[in-house]
Parts: sequence; C-alpha cells; structure tokens
Amino acid sequence: MSDKLVTTVVGSYPQPEWLVDRKNLQSRLPPRIRAREIWRIPEPLLQEAQDDATVLAIRDMERAGIDIISDGEIRRESYSNHFTTALAGMDLDNPGEVLGRAGRSNLVPRVVGPIRRLYPVEVRDVEFLRRNTDRRIKITVPGPFTISQQVQNDYYRDEKALALDIAAAVNEEIKSLQAAGADVVQIDEPYLQARPEQARMYAIEVINRALEGIAGPTALHLCFGYAAIVHDRPAQYTFLTELRDCIVRQISIEAAQPHLDLSVLRQLANKTIIVGVLNLGDMQVETPEIVAGRIRLALQYVEPERLILAPDCGMKYLPRDVAFGKLCALVEGARIVRQEL
Repeated sequence: MSDKLVTTVVGSYPQPEWLVDRKNLQSRLPPRIRAREIWRIPEPLLQEAQDDATVLAIRDMERAGIDIISDGEIRRESYSNHFTTALAGMDLDNPGEVLGRAGRSNLVPRVVGPIRRLYPVEVRDVEFLRRNTDRRIKITVPGPFTISQQVQNDYYRDEKALALDIAAAVNEEIKSLQAAGADVVQIDEPYLQARPEQARMYAIEVINRALEGIAGPTALHLCFGYAAIVHDRPAQYTFLTELRDCIVRQISIEAAQPHLDLSVLRQLANKTIIVGVLNLGDMQVETPEIVAGRIRLALQYVEPERLILAPDCGMKYLPRDVAFGKLCALVEGARIVRQEL
C-alpha cells in the first residue's frame, strides 16, 4: 500500500438502531455523565451486543477500503464520557452543570477529589479491534483540555491544575492503549476551538503532559462540533497554529463543511495533517470527483507524504448507509489523486 494519501476515520461510526435509541441520542447534547437510557439492550447482554455492532463497523470500514480504521466508538454514549466517567475524583450521582459549546447547559461530572485513572478504560476495545482486523488501527481518547471544560471543578484551585491531573491520567491510558496494539492514538480536543482564550493559557502544556514519553504515532483532532448539533462554522480556526509547539505528530482538522482556508496549513509544516474531505452536514454522498477536488486543494499546502485523508469529524450522527457511502467516496477520491501523483 502506498503511504501517500492514506485514508482514515476521525473515530466514531453510526451505532445501529437496534443497539441505541438514535432519536434519543440526536435530541440531546452529547452526554457528559452516563446516559444508560440510550441503550436498547439490557445490561447483561449489552457487552455482547456492542461487540457484535463493533464488528459491523469494522467490516464497513474494511469494505470501504479505509487504511487506518477505528472501532467506531460503538461502546460509547459520547466521544468523551466513556473515559471521563471512569476516573476517580468525579461525582456522577450529583452532577453539576456547565454551558456546552452550543451555548446550552449540560449536566456534567462534578470534580470532588484528586483525578486519578483507576484502571485501563479502553484497553479491551483496542484488543477487540486488533483481534478483528489486520488493518492499521486507531483508538481515540478525550483530550485533557476538553475534559477540563466538560466538568464542574469543585476541588482544584484552578483549571490548569485540574487539567494537568487529567493529562496524567490520559497519559497512563495512552501508554496502555499502545501496549495493547494501537497503531495510532488520537486525543480529541474540540474545546481548543470553542475556548481559545483558556486554551492559549495552558492547553499546549497539558497536551504535552498527556503525550509525555509516548513513542508511537499520536494525533490530535479539533473541530467545530458535530454537524448535527453545531450548524454555523467559520472558515478558520480560532486555535490551530499554536499546535506547532505541541509534541503531537498528526493534527486532524475539519475542512470540507466550513470551506476552511487551507493556507493556514503552511504554518504547520512540522506536522502530518489529517484533513477532513467529507462534509458531514450534507446527507448527499459526495462523488469521488468532489472528494478528489478537496484533496487537490489540500495538496497546494501539504505534500502528499504529510497528508492523511478523513471525514471532517466523527460519523456517529449520520445514517449508516450515508456514512458508508461517504467512506467509499473518500477511498475512491484518494485513489484518483494518487494516480495523478
């Protein structure tokens, strides 16, 4: 396989209707505390059902031809609460409230003691994915800055101290995930874009703490929020070039839906760029030619060895047939451009 214009996913893939109540999922903000009510399968059978649905997601990504696949985050209620709610120091029974990036209030864990990782949260997910595919695999973990913005801090003297302890927990998790067979570990940091002022104060320090001593490939995803929830997108990021100083190797950005001005990528010449070439706000499946056009645009600023191609964001909220069609278009669009090279 050519290592030019490799294809991947950002993380999530649609969960089947028989597994989760998708109407419930789509009628609310992404959960920060546990949301067991979204699952249609009773607890004693839930893990087996999640495993079966994960295999479906893996096979869809393989059939589409994606090079670096994920487990579809099928076992998660949201990208972040799966990990966050497993940490010591979080009170889930008496939640707090914070404003989400969409400006609406959301129930969140309250931090009532020192944040510590009690056990490997996602290691079984990686082991299951590794057993069920021979492709390269990616697993995602919420990033420490974003987690610090999705909790109510009733314990630490300031947000930075909280974020640094979260980063230490994320660091332990990433090391376990790589040991379990993950080829790429990605931290999801959408709140860098949502809260740029706080991000400039301490985000690079806490992200570097989360990635300290990590040998294998690491990625960082930042976006404008799920297309299904956040509808207005600016044509530029409020926080992006600052990541030059971060030790993460790959930076994953949304570009298709916001028609991002890609000239900013010239300022990230030391990073591999995962560029979004699928618009997840549009239920029409792109033609391979449309995808190829978006790839050519990115190649004006990033050489092909440094460019990885992906959807704009996680595909959790899309109908499954649309998600699969878009992944096929992604792979075919990449093939078209690869031949031109």
